[in-house]
Amino acid sequence: MKPALQDLQLESPLNWQQLPQGKFVQKQIERHLNPWWPQVFGYHLLKVGALSSEINTSVCPIKHQINLAGVSGDKQGIIADIHHLPFRENSVDAVLLAHTLDFTHDPHQVLREAHRAVLANGYIFITGFNPFSLTGLFRFFPKLKHSPIAQSRFFNPNRIRDWLNLLGCEVVADQRFIYGSLSKQPSNYTKRWIPGITHQYLSHFGAVYLLVARKRELPLTPTKAKWKVKPKLQPVGQGVRIRSGIRSSTSFK
Repeated sequence: MKPALQDLQLESPLNWQQLPQGKFVQKQIERHLNPWWPQVFGYHLLKVGALSSEINTSVCPIKHQINLAGVSGDKQGIIADIHHLPFRENSVDAVLLAHTLDFTHDPHQVLREAHRAVLANGYIFITGFNPFSLTGLFRFFPKLKHSPIAQSRFFNPNRIRDWLNLLGCEVVADQRFIYGSLSKQPSNYTKRWIPGITHQYLSHFGAVYLLVARKRELPLTPTKAKWKVKPKLQPVGQGVRIRSGIRSSTSFK
């Protein structure tokens, strides 16, 4: 297993068109995120990364949606380092990391910052490429040597779950989808019975994963004990019998 932290700085795609079948992947991510947005309430939704900024979140009831990227893109928003978010602790209600971890040299720091910024019981949405898929094999093709998908980190979703658990987050959903190699748009989506079979028997081999986590915090308010255990002491009697059978005494002198 390769270490998550590396010295090499990765160049993140500026839009979905730079990825193989990027627009198709974007639409599939939006389709799987849409059922979750009505469950998110609050005042601020933070979308970290250029790819996250292009995800359509119009069905989300949160009206103030902030786009943050390391470089300027098509979407207007904040330009800042995604490893050091310019937000106070517990200041946003939800964070979207759409393939953000796949193109960063320090995914631990990105998750720590997302966890710091989100409120208690807030949501963290993470998407990325699954290494155990046809796309995970497809990235090793020589013709994709200079493609952004070949530069992607391809973290194991179970590894991401462990990182979230260490931060104190509860993973409430783990979904996989897109069962092709992304060399071309999968044609089986026009046939309804094929996706049903893949979701039932090949659910762990989807090219893209979606993790939905919630930040949990337990109260640590100290409470006073309402009662104390008092030891029961019995007075020593005057008569003490030595059971050895040699002598006995009826009182102490």
